[in-house]
Amino acid sequence: MKETVKKIALVKTNLFVCTVIILGFAVTSLISYHSNQGLFKQETENVSNLTAEGIYHKIESIFTKPVSISLTMANDSLLKQFLSEEAERKDEKEYIAILQNYLRTYKDKYGYDSAFLVSAETNRYYNFNGVDRVLFPDNPENEWYFSRLDSNQEYYLNIDNDEVATADNDITVFINCKIRDEQGKVMGVVGVGFRVNYIQSIFRDYEERYHIKAFLVDDDGTIEISTSQTGYEKTELFSDIGYAQLKEQVLEGKEEIHTFWYSGGGKKGYLVTQYIPALSWHLIVERDTTVEQKEIQQEICIGAFIVILVIILVLYTINKIIHRYNNEVVRLAIEKEKKHSGVFQLETEKIYENIYEVDLTHNRVASEATEQYFKSLGVPEDTPFDKALYIIAEKQIKEEYRKGYINTFSPKNILKAYEEGKESLCYDFMISNDGGQSYYWMRITARIFYWDEDKSVRMFVYRQNVDEEKKYAKQLMEKMELDSLTGLYNKAATQYHIQHALEEAPDRIYAFFIIDIDNFKQVNDNCGHAFGDLVISGFANILRRQFRSGDIVGRIGGDEFVAFITVPSREWATDKARSLIQELHHEFSDQSARWKTSASIGVAFAPEDGKIFDVLYQNSDKALYHAKEKGKDGFALFGDK
Repeated sequence: MKETVKKIALVKTNLFVCTVIILGFAVTSLISYHSNQGLFKQETENVSNLTAEGIYHKIESIFTKPVSISLTMANDSLLKQFLSEEAERKDEKEYIAILQNYLRTYKDKYGYDSAFLVSAETNRYYNFNGVDRVLFPDNPENEWYFSRLDSNQEYYLNIDNDEVATADNDITVFINCKIRDEQGKVMGVVGVGFRVNYIQSIFRDYEERYHIKAFLVDDDGTIEISTSQTGYEKTELFSDIGYAQLKEQVLEGKEEIHTFWYSGGGKKGYLVTQYIPALSWHLIVERDTTVEQKEIQQEICIGAFIVILVIILVLYTINKIIHRYNNEVVRLAIEKEKKHSGVFQLETEKIYENIYEVDLTHNRVASEATEQYFKSLGVPEDTPFDKALYIIAEKQIKEEYRKGYINTFSPKNILKAYEEGKESLCYDFMISNDGGQSYYWMRITARIFYWDEDKSVRMFVYRQNVDEEKKYAKQLMEKMELDSLTGLYNKAATQYHIQHALEEAPDRIYAFFIIDIDNFKQVNDNCGHAFGDLVISGFANILRRQFRSGDIVGRIGGDEFVAFITVPSREWATDKARSLIQELHHEFSDQSARWKTSASIGVAFAPEDGKIFDVLYQNSDKALYHAKEKGKDGFALFGDK
């Protein structure tokens, strides 16, 4: 009887323990699953978003230079002149050689794979080898040219095989810029090209490092560039059943970055999409999480199997098994947490120098690293986050950026942004680590998210040194403003700076000089274009020395220059013009040729003769015409008889 009671008690005990184990495992697994899923999704989103941002800036920097160079060629007055003469000279070997050398110079100078010109009058396709072919409207291979002639786009991109004999039909990105005459009529298309595999190699590097896939697609969803495809194949990205339903969402938004979790066709993953206006393409970054999701599910199944084994073993050794099981559960939980934390930290540290966490709801720091950073700057312990911002701004941030820094990252403004649906903020500013002796550029990217554990809105703050990026961007912008031959401002930059000066100080007296080299066409005709470039460059150097560092001096045409300066009076400007005429008398020579230069100058005054660039240019050009009528090698003021 007692034995029966003992057995019944043992059975009850075993059943109770088994029930506790099953329930405990079920609850633990559920919590662990949701926690791991949350961490995994957060990690995936952060890494994908940051990677997409890095690729976006990289692509922008890659295309800025070739677009600028192609636009420079399209606005070259010398090239326009050659096209206007094509009908009479198209069969001349010398004429073809000039165009060939022109294109080869741009190709070799900037290291591009192709440089080309298409005449709208003859449909001839010129490249660095001469006349390559004639384009016909009924040839599908020429659709890139004829389909865009009547569009309003000044430049556009297309991807095609390069048919030049030495190019081996390599797939190439072409930048096509329209050339227009003074009446706005299209004279042709000019541009440069570089191999698609260069961008593909960049994508491949990001994909290998961050386990993502990157695509550039057009508004129709056709893949223009990926690691394995180009626009030449006309492959539809959204034909993939995994995210075919996301096409409209991905392509319709061009104003902001869009992010999506997708599931379908046996695939699960995360997409980041951003429109690139300069290219009219969409950047899409995909993180396929199908394998990881299956691994998590497999872990749950393995755990269930283990529980069954544990229950069987508990019937024999209850206390021992329970003890070991509890220890194993704790160990696995700790290891998994360390693994996820380690992966996140490793991936982010590759890009960012510091990462901090802030609890916006409770206006406080939310990590030990953040607290230690605040202490190092002299922020007292338990200081509210909004107060700490002022201390940090005062100690580290350059004065003109402090207000923007505080406004951007104040808890009030960030919570408002989060309520409006924003999940990230970014601010660039200058910071000092030596008490204001020197400053460098820093970028803070903030990712805003909701923390379930304490029902708070939190923010990860990523600090990234972007000093080199900013310096490079500044250098690139300055280079874009300069004429490649003379180092003076190009036409567009000259117009911009003059108009800006007129708007900034409209009451000042300015003199607008147009300086034209007399008989320069004869230099090119008699001595060659190489010597002509030498004359242009040397003339520009002389001209530069005649003006102050703050004066605006630019080259606006082949042999036409502009100087825009503040003057005390018309008499002073007259003396300056007279002095320039004398200083611009110069003899240029090399081993093959010698030429003496002179110049004609037309002068107009602001605000008397005009208050905007176009009017001043027209009036000074009239004065220049008058000076040339008088026999050249002289000057004339607008309005003088």
